[in-house]
Amino acid sequence: MKTQKKVKFKVYTPNQTYLFPPSVEDFIPDNHPVRVVNQVIDQINIDPLIEKYKGGGTSSYHPRMLLKVLVYAYLSNIYSSRKIEEALMQNVFFMWLSGMNKPDHNTINRFRSDRLKDVLKSVFNKIVLLLAEHGVLSLKELYTDGTKIEANANKYTFVWGGAIKSSKERMKQQLDELWAYAQRIAAEEMSDTEPLSYEQIDAEKVRHTIEQIDQALKDKPIDPKKRQKLNYARKNWPKNLERYDQQQEVMGERKNYSKTDPDATFMRMKEDYMKNGQLKPGYNLQISTNNQFIVNYSIHQSSNDMTVLNPHLREFIEQYNMTPNAVIADAGYGSLENYEFLNQNQIEAYVKYPYFDKEQSKTNNKNPFLIDNLFYNEDNDCFYCPMGQCMSNVGRRKKVTDNGYEQEITLYQAQNCQRCPLHGLCHKQKGNRVIEVNHRLRKYKQKVRGNLLSEEGIKHRKQRTHDTEPVFGNIKHNKKFKRFNLRGKQKVQVEVGLLAIAHNLSKVA
Repeated sequence: MKTQKKVKFKVYTPNQTYLFPPSVEDFIPDNHPVRVVNQVIDQINIDPLIEKYKGGGTSSYHPRMLLKVLVYAYLSNIYSSRKIEEALMQNVFFMWLSGMNKPDHNTINRFRSDRLKDVLKSVFNKIVLLLAEHGVLSLKELYTDGTKIEANANKYTFVWGGAIKSSKERMKQQLDELWAYAQRIAAEEMSDTEPLSYEQIDAEKVRHTIEQIDQALKDKPIDPKKRQKLNYARKNWPKNLERYDQQQEVMGERKNYSKTDPDATFMRMKEDYMKNGQLKPGYNLQISTNNQFIVNYSIHQSSNDMTVLNPHLREFIEQYNMTPNAVIADAGYGSLENYEFLNQNQIEAYVKYPYFDKEQSKTNNKNPFLIDNLFYNEDNDCFYCPMGQCMSNVGRRKKVTDNGYEQEITLYQAQNCQRCPLHGLCHKQKGNRVIEVNHRLRKYKQKVRGNLLSEEGIKHRKQRTHDTEPVFGNIKHNKKFKRFNLRGKQKVQVEVGLLAIAHNLSKVA
Protein backbone atom coordinates (compact mmCIF):
# COMPACT_ATOMS: atom_id res chain seq x y z
CA MET A 1 0.00 0.00 0.00
CA LYS A 2 1.41 3.33 -1.09
CA THR A 3 1.80 6.04 1.51
CA GLN A 4 0.55 9.49 0.55
CA LYS A 5 3.22 12.18 0.52
CA LYS A 6 2.65 15.30 2.58
CA VAL A 7 2.60 18.48 0.55
CA LYS A 8 4.58 21.34 2.05
CA PHE A 9 3.75 24.94 1.14
CA LYS A 10 6.52 27.43 0.91
CA VAL A 11 5.78 30.77 2.58
CA TYR A 12 7.26 33.68 0.68
CA THR A 13 8.99 36.20 2.91
CA PRO A 14 10.50 39.16 1.08
CA ASN A 15 13.98 40.27 1.97
CA GLN A 16 13.00 43.93 1.69
CA THR A 17 12.59 46.06 4.77
CA TYR A 18 9.04 45.91 6.27
CA LEU A 19 6.94 49.08 5.73
CA PHE A 20 4.31 50.54 8.07
CA PRO A 21 0.73 49.89 6.94
CA PRO A 22 -0.82 52.79 5.03
CA SER A 23 -2.83 55.37 6.97
CA VAL A 24 -6.64 55.04 6.87
CA GLU A 25 -6.68 58.69 5.84
CA ASP A 26 -5.18 57.69 2.49
CA PHE A 27 -8.26 55.62 1.63
CA ILE A 28 -10.76 58.50 2.04
CA PRO A 29 -11.32 60.62 -1.09
CA ASP A 30 -11.30 64.36 -0.54
CA ASN A 31 -14.88 64.82 -1.75
CA HIS A 32 -16.41 61.80 0.00
CA PRO A 33 -19.67 62.33 2.01
CA VAL A 34 -18.01 60.93 5.13
CA ARG A 35 -15.74 63.99 5.22
CA VAL A 36 -18.80 66.28 5.03
CA VAL A 37 -20.40 64.46 7.98
CA ASN A 38 -17.18 64.75 9.97
CA GLN A 39 -16.61 68.41 9.13
CA VAL A 40 -20.18 69.64 9.76
CA ILE A 41 -20.71 67.81 13.07
CA ASP A 42 -17.30 69.06 14.28
CA GLN A 43 -18.50 72.64 13.75
CA ILE A 44 -21.71 72.49 15.82
CA ASN A 45 -22.23 72.77 19.56
CA ILE A 46 -23.44 69.50 21.12
CA ASP A 47 -23.36 70.60 24.79
CA PRO A 48 -26.99 69.45 25.44
CA LEU A 49 -25.92 65.95 24.36
CA ILE A 50 -22.72 65.97 26.43
CA GLU A 51 -24.65 67.11 29.51
CA LYS A 52 -26.58 63.82 29.42
CA TYR A 53 -23.40 62.01 30.49
CA LYS A 54 -22.70 61.92 34.21
CA GLY A 55 -19.16 62.02 35.53
CA GLY A 56 -17.40 59.03 37.08
CA GLY A 57 -17.47 55.37 36.16
CA THR A 58 -15.63 53.81 33.27
CA SER A 59 -14.66 55.84 30.24
CA SER A 60 -17.30 56.26 27.52
CA TYR A 61 -17.16 56.65 23.79
CA HIS A 62 -17.33 60.32 22.88
CA PRO A 63 -20.91 61.33 21.93
CA ARG A 64 -19.66 63.38 18.98
CA MET A 65 -18.03 60.29 17.49
CA LEU A 66 -21.15 58.17 18.04
CA LEU A 67 -23.31 60.89 16.48
CA LYS A 68 -21.07 60.98 13.40
CA VAL A 69 -21.26 57.20 13.08
CA LEU A 70 -25.06 57.13 13.32
CA VAL A 71 -25.55 59.99 10.85
CA TYR A 72 -23.21 58.38 8.34
CA ALA A 73 -24.94 55.02 8.85
CA TYR A 74 -28.33 56.55 7.99
CA LEU A 75 -26.71 58.33 5.06
CA SER A 76 -25.43 54.91 3.89
CA ASN A 77 -28.86 53.21 4.32
CA ILE A 78 -27.67 51.20 7.34
CA TYR A 79 -30.27 51.29 10.12
CA SER A 80 -29.61 48.16 12.17
CA SER A 81 -27.34 48.59 15.21
CA ARG A 82 -25.75 45.17 14.54
CA LYS A 83 -24.96 46.11 10.94
CA ILE A 84 -23.48 49.41 12.14
CA GLU A 85 -21.28 47.43 14.56
CA GLU A 86 -20.21 45.21 11.65
CA ALA A 87 -19.43 48.23 9.47
CA LEU A 88 -17.19 49.69 12.21
CA MET A 89 -15.01 46.58 11.94
CA GLN A 90 -15.05 46.13 8.15
CA ASN A 91 -15.81 49.43 6.41
CA VAL A 92 -12.86 51.78 6.03
CA PHE A 93 -15.10 54.90 6.03
CA PHE A 94 -16.65 53.94 9.37
CA MET A 95 -13.20 53.09 10.75
CA TRP A 96 -11.86 56.51 9.75
CA LEU A 97 -14.91 58.31 11.14
CA SER A 98 -14.79 56.47 14.49
CA GLY A 99 -11.02 56.80 14.86
CA MET A 100 -10.78 52.98 14.91
CA ASN A 101 -13.13 52.81 17.91
CA LYS A 102 -15.45 49.79 17.87
CA PRO A 103 -18.56 50.35 20.02
CA ASP A 104 -20.83 47.28 20.06
CA HIS A 105 -24.45 47.22 18.95
CA ASN A 106 -25.77 47.65 22.51
CA THR A 107 -23.77 50.86 22.93
CA ILE A 108 -24.98 52.15 19.57
CA ASN A 109 -28.61 51.29 20.32
CA ARG A 110 -28.54 52.83 23.81
CA PHE A 111 -27.01 56.01 22.42
CA ARG A 112 -29.65 56.23 19.68
CA SER A 113 -32.64 55.32 21.87
CA ASP A 114 -31.76 57.07 25.14
CA ARG A 115 -29.01 59.67 24.75
CA LEU A 116 -30.31 61.32 21.58
CA LYS A 117 -33.86 61.55 22.92
CA ASP A 118 -34.94 65.19 23.47
CA VAL A 119 -31.61 66.63 22.21
CA LEU A 120 -31.27 65.53 18.58
CA LYS A 121 -33.75 68.18 17.39
CA SER A 122 -31.48 70.96 18.72
CA VAL A 123 -28.50 69.34 16.94
CA PHE A 124 -30.52 69.23 13.72
CA ASN A 125 -31.48 72.90 14.09
CA LYS A 126 -27.85 73.92 14.56
CA ILE A 127 -26.91 72.11 11.36
CA VAL A 128 -29.76 73.83 9.48
CA LEU A 129 -28.63 77.25 10.77
CA LEU A 130 -25.05 76.45 9.72
CA LEU A 131 -26.25 75.57 6.21
CA ALA A 132 -28.38 78.73 6.12
CA GLU A 133 -25.27 80.81 6.99
CA HIS A 134 -23.52 79.27 3.98
CA GLY A 135 -26.47 80.24 1.76
CA VAL A 136 -27.55 76.76 0.65
CA LEU A 137 -31.06 77.18 2.10
CA SER A 138 -33.43 79.83 3.45
CA LEU A 139 -35.76 79.84 6.45
CA LYS A 140 -38.05 82.49 4.94
CA GLU A 141 -40.23 80.24 2.73
CA LEU A 142 -41.37 76.85 4.00
CA TYR A 143 -42.71 74.21 1.60
CA THR A 144 -44.69 71.85 3.80
CA ASP A 145 -46.05 68.37 3.18
CA GLY A 146 -46.60 65.10 5.03
CA THR A 147 -46.47 61.35 4.59
CA LYS A 148 -47.36 58.27 6.59
CA ILE A 149 -44.61 55.83 7.55
CA GLU A 150 -45.36 52.41 8.97
CA ALA A 151 -44.48 51.75 12.61
CA ASN A 152 -42.46 48.82 13.90
CA ALA A 153 -45.59 47.15 15.23
CA ASN A 154 -47.80 44.14 14.67
CA LYS A 155 -50.53 44.87 12.10
CA TYR A 156 -53.06 42.56 13.76
CA THR A 157 -52.86 43.44 17.47
CA PHE A 158 -54.71 46.68 18.08
CA VAL A 159 -57.17 48.39 20.41
CA TRP A 160 -60.13 50.14 18.80
CA GLY A 161 -62.07 52.86 20.63
CA GLY A 162 -65.31 51.89 18.91
CA ALA A 163 -64.97 48.28 20.16
CA ILE A 164 -64.48 49.50 23.75
CA LYS A 165 -67.59 51.67 23.48
CA SER A 166 -69.65 48.78 22.05
CA SER A 167 -68.45 46.42 24.79
CA LYS A 168 -69.43 48.90 27.51
CA GLU A 169 -72.86 49.44 25.96
CA ARG A 170 -73.44 45.68 25.69
CA MET A 171 -72.30 45.22 29.29
CA LYS A 172 -74.67 47.95 30.48
CA GLN A 173 -77.59 46.42 28.57
CA GLN A 174 -76.98 42.94 30.02
CA LEU A 175 -76.63 44.38 33.52
CA ASP A 176 -79.96 46.17 33.08
CA GLU A 177 -81.53 42.84 32.05
CA LEU A 178 -80.11 41.10 35.14
CA TRP A 179 -81.37 43.91 37.36
CA ALA A 180 -84.87 43.69 35.87
CA TYR A 181 -84.84 39.88 36.29
CA ALA A 182 -83.81 40.22 39.95
CA GLN A 183 -86.68 42.65 40.54
CA ARG A 184 -89.16 40.14 39.12
CA ILE A 185 -87.83 37.16 41.12
CA ALA A 186 -87.15 38.97 44.41
CA ALA A 187 -89.52 41.92 44.45
CA GLU A 188 -89.56 42.28 48.26
CA GLU A 189 -85.76 42.16 48.62
CA MET A 190 -85.32 44.72 45.83
CA SER A 191 -88.09 47.07 47.03
CA ASP A 192 -85.76 49.18 49.19
CA THR A 193 -82.95 49.17 46.59
CA GLU A 194 -82.44 52.11 44.29
CA PRO A 195 -83.02 51.31 40.61
CA LEU A 196 -79.97 50.94 38.40
CA SER A 197 -79.12 54.25 36.69
CA TYR A 198 -75.76 55.60 35.62
CA GLU A 199 -74.37 57.64 32.78
CA GLN A 200 -70.91 56.09 32.66
CA ILE A 201 -70.29 52.48 33.56
CA ASP A 202 -67.25 51.74 35.76
CA ALA A 203 -65.78 48.73 37.56
CA GLU A 204 -66.76 49.73 41.10
CA LYS A 205 -70.37 50.44 40.16
CA VAL A 206 -70.66 47.13 38.31
CA ARG A 207 -69.16 45.24 41.26
CA HIS A 208 -71.60 46.91 43.67
CA THR A 209 -74.59 46.23 41.38
CA ILE A 210 -73.71 42.52 41.03
CA GLU A 211 -73.44 42.23 44.83
CA GLN A 212 -76.94 43.72 45.19
CA ILE A 213 -78.34 41.27 42.64
CA ASP A 214 -76.58 38.36 44.40
CA GLN A 215 -78.06 39.33 47.75
CA ALA A 216 -81.55 39.63 46.28
CA LEU A 217 -81.39 36.24 44.51
CA LYS A 218 -79.88 34.37 47.45
CA ASP A 219 -81.76 31.09 48.11
CA LYS A 220 -84.16 31.83 45.23
CA PRO A 221 -84.80 29.39 42.37
CA ILE A 222 -83.48 31.17 39.28
CA ASP A 223 -82.97 30.34 35.62
CA PRO A 224 -79.62 28.46 35.12
CA LYS A 225 -78.76 30.69 32.15
CA LYS A 226 -79.25 33.80 34.29
CA ARG A 227 -77.10 32.27 37.02
CA GLN A 228 -74.40 31.49 34.46
CA LYS A 229 -74.50 35.05 33.11
CA LEU A 230 -74.35 36.47 36.65
CA ASN A 231 -71.32 34.32 37.51
CA TYR A 232 -69.58 35.39 34.31
CA ALA A 233 -70.35 39.04 35.04
CA ARG A 234 -69.01 38.79 38.60
CA LYS A 235 -65.78 37.15 37.41
CA ASN A 236 -65.01 39.17 34.25
CA TRP A 237 -66.83 42.50 33.96
CA PRO A 238 -65.03 44.51 36.70
CA LYS A 239 -61.55 43.55 35.50
CA ASN A 240 -62.59 44.09 31.86
CA LEU A 241 -63.77 47.60 32.71
CA GLU A 242 -60.49 48.35 34.49
CA ARG A 243 -58.62 47.20 31.39
CA TYR A 244 -60.86 49.37 29.16
CA ASP A 245 -60.08 52.41 31.34
CA GLN A 246 -56.33 51.77 31.00
CA GLN A 247 -56.68 51.37 27.23
CA GLN A 248 -58.68 54.59 26.89
CA GLU A 249 -56.02 56.44 28.91
CA VAL A 250 -53.34 55.21 26.48
CA MET A 251 -55.53 56.03 23.47
CA GLY A 252 -56.33 59.59 24.57
CA GLU A 253 -58.07 61.52 21.78
CA ARG A 254 -57.23 58.91 19.17
CA LYS A 255 -59.62 56.27 17.84
CA ASN A 256 -57.18 53.34 18.05
CA TYR A 257 -53.63 52.27 18.84
CA SER A 258 -51.32 49.30 18.36
CA LYS A 259 -50.66 46.98 21.29
CA THR A 260 -47.02 46.44 20.32
CA ASP A 261 -46.37 50.18 19.89
CA PRO A 262 -49.03 52.09 21.86
CA ASP A 263 -47.90 55.42 20.37
CA ALA A 264 -48.65 54.24 16.82
CA THR A 265 -52.07 54.89 15.26
CA PHE A 266 -53.65 52.84 12.49
CA MET A 267 -53.60 54.85 9.26
CA ARG A 268 -54.22 54.25 5.59
CA MET A 269 -50.89 54.05 3.75
CA LYS A 270 -50.17 54.90 0.13
CA GLU A 271 -47.65 52.05 -0.02
CA ASP A 272 -50.35 49.38 0.28
CA TYR A 273 -48.56 46.22 -0.82
CA MET A 274 -51.66 44.15 0.08
CA LYS A 275 -53.71 46.25 -2.38
CA ASN A 276 -56.77 46.03 -0.12
CA GLY A 277 -56.84 49.41 1.64
CA GLN A 278 -55.75 47.82 4.90
CA LEU A 279 -55.03 50.12 7.83
CA LYS A 280 -51.52 49.81 9.26
CA PRO A 281 -49.96 51.19 12.45
CA GLY A 282 -47.88 54.23 11.63
CA TYR A 283 -46.97 57.86 12.25
CA ASN A 284 -47.70 61.03 10.29
CA LEU A 285 -44.37 62.62 9.34
CA GLN A 286 -44.55 66.35 8.53
CA ILE A 287 -41.60 68.16 6.95
CA SER A 288 -40.90 71.70 5.79
CA THR A 289 -38.27 72.08 3.09
CA ASN A 290 -36.41 74.81 1.27
CA ASN A 291 -34.28 74.13 -1.79
CA GLN A 292 -34.93 70.42 -1.09
CA PHE A 293 -33.26 70.69 2.34
CA ILE A 294 -35.33 69.66 5.38
CA VAL A 295 -35.56 72.66 7.73
CA ASN A 296 -38.18 71.26 10.12
CA TYR A 297 -39.73 67.89 10.91
CA SER A 298 -42.35 66.66 13.35
CA ILE A 299 -44.09 63.37 14.17
CA HIS A 300 -47.85 63.19 14.79
CA GLN A 301 -50.32 60.49 15.81
CA SER A 302 -53.19 61.98 13.79
CA SER A 303 -53.57 61.03 10.13
CA ASN A 304 -55.40 64.29 9.29
CA ASP A 305 -52.94 66.86 7.89
CA MET A 306 -55.31 69.76 8.67
CA THR A 307 -54.91 69.22 12.42
CA VAL A 308 -51.09 68.97 12.48
CA LEU A 309 -49.99 72.09 10.56
CA ASN A 310 -50.27 74.44 13.56
CA PRO A 311 -48.19 72.32 15.99
CA HIS A 312 -45.66 71.70 13.22
CA LEU A 313 -45.22 75.45 12.60
CA ARG A 314 -45.24 76.27 16.33
CA GLU A 315 -42.32 73.90 16.76
CA PHE A 316 -40.44 75.71 13.99
CA ILE A 317 -41.07 79.12 15.61
CA GLU A 318 -39.97 77.88 19.05
CA GLN A 319 -36.84 76.12 17.79
CA TYR A 320 -35.55 78.95 15.60
CA ASN A 321 -37.10 81.86 17.51
CA MET A 322 -38.40 83.33 14.25
CA THR A 323 -41.42 83.16 11.95
CA PRO A 324 -41.17 82.39 8.23
CA ASN A 325 -42.39 84.92 5.67
CA ALA A 326 -44.53 82.41 3.77
CA VAL A 327 -45.87 78.86 4.07
CA ILE A 328 -46.74 76.89 0.95
CA ALA A 329 -48.85 73.73 1.25
CA ASP A 330 -51.45 71.74 -0.69
CA ALA A 331 -55.21 71.49 -0.18
CA GLY A 332 -54.89 68.98 2.65
CA TYR A 333 -54.00 71.87 5.00
CA GLY A 334 -56.62 74.44 3.99
CA SER A 335 -58.82 75.10 7.02
CA LEU A 336 -60.09 78.12 8.96
CA GLU A 337 -57.98 77.22 12.00
CA ASN A 338 -54.79 77.09 9.91
CA TYR A 339 -55.54 80.33 8.06
CA GLU A 340 -56.18 82.15 11.33
CA PHE A 341 -52.94 80.83 12.82
CA LEU A 342 -50.96 82.05 9.79
CA ASN A 343 -52.71 85.41 9.87
CA GLN A 344 -52.06 85.90 13.62
CA ASN A 345 -48.36 85.17 13.12
CA GLN A 346 -48.18 87.45 10.05
CA ILE A 347 -47.20 84.58 7.77
CA GLU A 348 -48.25 84.88 4.13
CA ALA A 349 -50.49 81.90 3.29
CA TYR A 350 -50.02 80.07 0.00
CA VAL A 351 -52.06 77.15 1.30
CA LYS A 352 -54.68 75.71 -1.03
CA TYR A 353 -58.17 75.09 0.29
CA PRO A 354 -60.20 72.04 -0.78
CA TYR A 355 -61.60 72.34 -4.31
CA PHE A 356 -59.18 75.14 -5.25
CA ASP A 357 -57.90 73.11 -8.21
CA LYS A 358 -61.47 72.30 -9.29
CA GLU A 359 -62.32 76.01 -9.19
CA GLN A 360 -59.68 76.64 -11.83
CA SER A 361 -61.43 74.37 -14.32
CA LYS A 362 -63.71 76.01 -16.84
CA THR A 363 -66.65 73.79 -15.79
CA ASN A 364 -66.67 74.98 -12.18
CA ASN A 365 -66.03 78.63 -13.07
CA LYS A 366 -69.14 78.64 -15.23
CA ASN A 367 -71.35 76.71 -12.79
CA PRO A 368 -73.73 79.38 -11.37
CA PHE A 369 -75.22 77.02 -8.75
CA LEU A 370 -72.07 76.57 -6.64
CA ILE A 371 -72.17 78.44 -3.32
CA ASP A 372 -68.85 80.16 -4.06
CA ASN A 373 -70.32 81.51 -7.32
CA LEU A 374 -73.45 82.99 -5.71
CA PHE A 375 -73.45 86.77 -5.26
CA TYR A 376 -73.40 87.95 -1.63
CA ASN A 377 -74.89 91.32 -0.64
CA GLU A 378 -73.02 92.30 2.51
CA ASP A 379 -75.31 95.28 3.31
CA ASN A 380 -78.48 93.16 3.29
CA ASP A 381 -76.71 89.99 4.50
CA CYS A 382 -78.20 87.80 1.80
CA PHE A 383 -77.16 85.67 -1.16
CA TYR A 384 -78.84 85.76 -4.56
CA CYS A 385 -79.61 82.52 -6.35
CA PRO A 386 -79.12 82.19 -10.15
CA MET A 387 -82.76 83.31 -10.68
CA GLY A 388 -82.15 86.48 -8.65
CA GLN A 389 -84.13 85.31 -5.62
CA CYS A 390 -82.89 86.61 -2.26
CA MET A 391 -81.67 83.91 0.15
CA SER A 392 -82.04 85.51 3.56
CA ASN A 393 -80.30 84.78 6.85
CA VAL A 394 -82.35 82.23 8.83
CA GLY A 395 -80.01 81.56 11.75
CA ARG A 396 -76.62 80.42 12.96
CA ARG A 397 -75.18 77.29 14.48
CA LYS A 398 -71.90 76.22 16.05
CA LYS A 399 -69.64 73.61 14.53
CA VAL A 400 -66.79 71.98 16.46
CA THR A 401 -64.00 70.20 14.58
CA ASP A 402 -62.38 66.93 15.69
CA ASN A 403 -59.60 68.82 17.50
CA GLY A 404 -62.07 71.06 19.38
CA TYR A 405 -61.91 74.18 17.20
CA GLU A 406 -65.24 76.03 17.22
CA GLN A 407 -66.66 77.66 14.08
CA GLU A 408 -69.81 79.66 13.40
CA ILE A 409 -71.98 78.63 10.43
CA THR A 410 -74.66 80.96 9.00
CA LEU A 411 -77.72 79.48 7.27
CA TYR A 412 -79.38 81.15 4.25
CA GLN A 413 -82.68 79.98 2.77
CA ALA A 414 -84.43 80.78 -0.51
CA GLN A 415 -88.04 82.06 -0.38
CA ASN A 416 -89.74 79.95 -3.03
CA CYS A 417 -88.14 77.14 -5.06
CA GLN A 418 -91.24 75.10 -5.94
CA ARG A 419 -92.05 76.79 -9.25
CA CYS A 420 -88.49 77.70 -10.20
CA PRO A 421 -87.54 76.26 -13.64
CA LEU A 422 -83.97 75.69 -12.38
CA HIS A 423 -85.04 73.72 -9.29
CA GLY A 424 -83.59 70.37 -10.39
CA LEU A 425 -80.32 71.90 -11.55
CA CYS A 426 -79.87 74.22 -8.58
CA HIS A 427 -80.36 71.72 -5.74
CA LYS A 428 -82.04 68.44 -4.79
CA GLN A 429 -83.41 69.43 -1.38
CA LYS A 430 -87.10 68.74 -0.75
CA GLY A 431 -88.08 72.26 0.27
CA ASN A 432 -86.50 75.62 -0.39
CA ARG A 433 -82.75 75.56 -0.84
CA VAL A 434 -80.67 76.12 2.31
CA ILE A 435 -76.95 76.88 2.14
CA GLU A 436 -74.38 76.93 4.96
CA VAL A 437 -71.70 79.61 4.90
CA ASN A 438 -68.71 80.19 7.15
CA HIS A 439 -68.07 83.89 6.60
CA ARG A 440 -64.65 83.96 8.26
CA LEU A 441 -63.49 81.08 6.07
CA ARG A 442 -65.06 82.72 3.00
CA LYS A 443 -63.00 85.88 3.54
CA TYR A 444 -59.81 83.93 4.10
CA LYS A 445 -60.45 81.93 0.93
CA GLN A 446 -60.80 85.15 -1.07
CA LYS A 447 -57.46 86.36 0.23
CA VAL A 448 -55.73 83.01 -0.27
CA ARG A 449 -57.18 82.70 -3.78
CA GLY A 450 -55.59 86.05 -4.64
CA ASN A 451 -52.24 84.87 -3.23
CA LEU A 452 -52.31 81.58 -5.10
CA LEU A 453 -53.26 83.13 -8.44
CA SER A 454 -50.65 85.91 -8.20
CA GLU A 455 -47.33 85.64 -10.02
CA GLU A 456 -45.57 84.88 -6.72
CA GLY A 457 -48.21 82.28 -5.83
CA ILE A 458 -47.88 80.46 -9.16
CA LYS A 459 -44.10 80.34 -8.67
CA HIS A 460 -44.49 78.92 -5.14
CA ARG A 461 -47.06 76.36 -6.26
CA LYS A 462 -44.71 75.05 -8.94
CA GLN A 463 -41.75 75.05 -6.54
CA ARG A 464 -43.64 73.09 -3.84
CA THR A 465 -43.97 69.99 -6.01
CA HIS A 466 -40.26 70.23 -6.87
CA ASP A 467 -39.23 70.84 -3.26
CA THR A 468 -41.01 68.42 -0.93
CA GLU A 469 -41.86 65.45 -3.17
CA PRO A 470 -38.21 64.67 -4.10
CA VAL A 471 -37.33 64.61 -0.39
CA PHE A 472 -39.96 61.95 0.33
CA GLY A 473 -38.86 60.09 -2.79
CA ASN A 474 -35.27 60.10 -1.57
CA ILE A 475 -36.22 58.87 1.91
CA LYS A 476 -38.62 56.14 0.83
CA HIS A 477 -37.11 54.89 -2.41
CA ASN A 478 -33.42 55.79 -2.51
CA LYS A 479 -32.85 55.25 1.20
CA LYS A 480 -35.35 52.34 1.35
CA PHE A 481 -36.83 53.73 4.57
CA LYS A 482 -40.49 52.71 4.59
CA ARG A 483 -40.78 51.38 8.14
CA PHE A 484 -39.40 52.60 11.45
CA ASN A 485 -36.94 50.40 13.32
CA LEU A 486 -37.66 51.72 16.82
CA ARG A 487 -40.88 51.82 18.83
CA GLY A 488 -42.45 54.75 20.65
CA LYS A 489 -42.98 58.32 19.48
CA GLN A 490 -39.82 59.72 21.10
CA LYS A 491 -37.57 57.06 19.56
CA VAL A 492 -39.29 57.48 16.19
CA GLN A 493 -38.51 61.22 16.38
CA VAL A 494 -34.83 60.32 16.84
CA GLU A 495 -34.91 58.16 13.72
CA VAL A 496 -36.54 60.94 11.70
CA GLY A 497 -33.94 63.41 13.01
CA LEU A 498 -31.09 61.14 11.91
CA LEU A 499 -32.76 60.71 8.50
CA ALA A 500 -33.19 64.48 8.14
CA ILE A 501 -29.56 65.23 9.05
CA ALA A 502 -28.34 62.48 6.72
CA HIS A 503 -30.50 63.80 3.87
CA ASN A 504 -29.24 67.37 4.30
CA LEU A 505 -25.57 66.37 4.53
CA SER A 506 -25.84 64.06 1.53
CA LYS A 507 -27.15 67.03 -0.48
CA VAL A 508 -24.22 69.14 0.70
CA ALA A 509 -21.85 66.37 -0.33
